[in-house]
Amino acid sequence: MQHWILAGLIALAGIPANAADLIDFWDTPRHGGNSFNRLPPDQAYFDALKGYGASWVRLSYDKWRPAERDFLLGNVDDYQGLVAADLKQLVEVLDRAHAAGLKVVITPLSLPGMRWAQNNENRFDDRLWQDKRFWAQSARFWRDVAQALKGHPAIAAYNLINEPAPEKQGGMAEHAELAIMKQWYAREQGGSRDLPALYRQLVAAIREVDGKTPVMLDAGWYAAADAFGYWPGVLQDERVLYSVHMYEPYAATSAPNLARQQPYAYPGPVPFAGRSRQWDAERVANYLQQPVDWADAIKLPRSRLVVGEFGCMRRLPGCRQYLEDVLTVLDRQQAHWAFYSFREDSWDGMDYELGSAKVPWAYWQAIDNGASDPLPRKATVEFEPIRRRLQPGISP
Repeated sequence: MQHWILAGLIALAGIPANAADLIDFWDTPRHGGNSFNRLPPDQAYFDALKGYGASWVRLSYDKWRPAERDFLLGNVDDYQGLVAADLKQLVEVLDRAHAAGLKVVITPLSLPGMRWAQNNENRFDDRLWQDKRFWAQSARFWRDVAQALKGHPAIAAYNLINEPAPEKQGGMAEHAELAIMKQWYAREQGGSRDLPALYRQLVAAIREVDGKTPVMLDAGWYAAADAFGYWPGVLQDERVLYSVHMYEPYAATSAPNLARQQPYAYPGPVPFAGRSRQWDAERVANYLQQPVDWADAIKLPRSRLVVGEFGCMRRLPGCRQYLEDVLTVLDRQQAHWAFYSFREDSWDGMDYELGSAKVPWAYWQAIDNGASDPLPRKATVEFEPIRRRLQPGISP
């Protein structure tokens, strides 16, 4: 897209020319939710999240109907510029979040050369981690986004890519021992699977046009809490946040567990990193201590760490206890966090306001028809560990 077209869209949206320094927003713990909806959220959606006491929302747009193949990107196979119609839609959603008093972290699920699996016939797209040509396209994409959205009052950060996994097809097992991770990185450093190097290139592109908006970087291996350990240090940019996601033990918290004849229980023994381990409040705390230890070792302020997602299948009997155990740790760490997910209209698995019951057929029928989610929401027992910490004035 030509820059004068972008400038025109920005002017129509009323975005000021210069961004405020938003890193101060992250100096105190911020709590919010994830929005991964198939329909662009309306005003009532953001008002409801703010009504619970949230201060921010982590917003993904990849499920929205695109004007071309891939929303905003046009086509991840060969990025040519932002799609004007999609940009207009995104700005309208940002305006709604701002009207509700929420800050937004924009979070793409796809980059050039890395189409999100659910938009790719459930196939993992490894091209970004094989060919640096897609690094250059991704840098142009983020430069274009920063140029277009610089100064929008809703934006609190750019989360450069959701759950990157350069290690997945690169010869390193998930949750490998730290020494093995470091050996792997020593071999891959400087190559196309060097995640810190990709981030440096993307941040440099953003800083060409926007020197102030914070950026948020997910760890590797799908933002695993143990995957920052092999990084040699942080980026040379004071406005960078480092994010992990928490679904471990995934074998117990995820959807496939519900389909097992005897689901894994939490607390209880669960397969993890190749063997069965007891998972309970203590192991949750030990696992989530790893990014904190990494930050402390390199003297990164804890205010720059984020748990960008956490959750469990709401219909599992141990889900409420799991949420409580995770949040107890995050309370102690004074961490920023965003729960997964708020009023998701394409998947009910972690929509805690729905309680523990199955959703009616009307939910799935609305998806098939491309209609709005028809189900009412309320503060349930399952949602209580989160609601209690979002609500202003209520202590954990």
